[in-house]
Amino acid sequence: MMDRSRTHRTRRLAAASLAALVATAAAMAPFSLATLAWAGELAATAGAAVDASAGALASALPAASTGASSITEPAVGWINTSRLPLLVALVIICGSVIAGILLARSGRPLRIRRLAALDAVDEAIGRATEMGRSVLFVPGIQDMTDIQTVAGVTVLGRVAKTAAEYDARLEVPTSRSIVMAAARETVQAAHFTAGRPETYNESNIFYITDEQFGYVAAVTGKMVREKPAACFYMGAFYAESLLFAENGNSIGAIQIAGTAEPSQLPFFVAACDYTLIGEEFFAASAYLSGERDQLGSVKGQDFGKLFIAAAILIGCALATAAVFIPSLAGAAASFKAHLGG
Repeated sequence: MMDRSRTHRTRRLAAASLAALVATAAAMAPFSLATLAWAGELAATAGAAVDASAGALASALPAASTGASSITEPAVGWINTSRLPLLVALVIICGSVIAGILLARSGRPLRIRRLAALDAVDEAIGRATEMGRSVLFVPGIQDMTDIQTVAGVTVLGRVAKTAAEYDARLEVPTSRSIVMAAARETVQAAHFTAGRPETYNESNIFYITDEQFGYVAAVTGKMVREKPAACFYMGAFYAESLLFAENGNSIGAIQIAGTAEPSQLPFFVAACDYTLIGEEFFAASAYLSGERDQLGSVKGQDFGKLFIAAAILIGCALATAAVFIPSLAGAAASFKAHLGG
């Protein structure tokens, strides 16, 4: 009896579920039919639009007389021969740098042009020591992500080492906190190298503000009050370059500057005693360190610059000669095409 009643109950539940499913399908049927009809109309409209666009494109493009398509596929190859001259120039310049490094490692003496600005570091710090006044080093207003700031901190290592040897007080105001941390480590390492770690004072390397002219006001005010005997400006400078240089000139300090900003170089050249111009600033690390790899890379870059200068002179000579000798016009055009790649 229990099994029979359970079977009847199962049948009633199945019949009720089937009835509900049929009722739901009947209720949704009008919506499904309407959706299908709307989708059909949309497809027909899209098809008509595509046909119209294709017809307009076919009428706009003139048919070729031979019946072939006027659009050709671009040629695909492994080597773009039009860029071979640039590849040759790249190989020559990179090869010269590698050759310079290998020559330096072999022990051959490499002659580097003397930089008066770096040779004057000892003189400036010695003068500050004799006068009992401080040395001011400004590493620019950019962060360590700027290559000029990195170069400036490299020069700071040499200045700090000399100041430690002469027992001169070195102050480094910074406008970026990360530059402050890097400068502190550099100065501390310089004091250890000079054999005078006890003279290092991290409070002399301090952070002022990220705001450009707030930083300038604080530094120039310090210059006027304390009157440092030597001022170094090494890094990225903008509108504040003339403010620093003029204030340093007014207090009678020896000023040595270095930057790669072309718009600020005239101010430093006019108001400072020595200036590292452009690439001299970046070569300062090799000049100061004396490491053979760095010196070899500088010599290799010099050879690459000679190659570029020779190419420019030859091109100018050919272009000038082509004006007076028309038969050389083809040679001048060919040289220009190959030089430009």
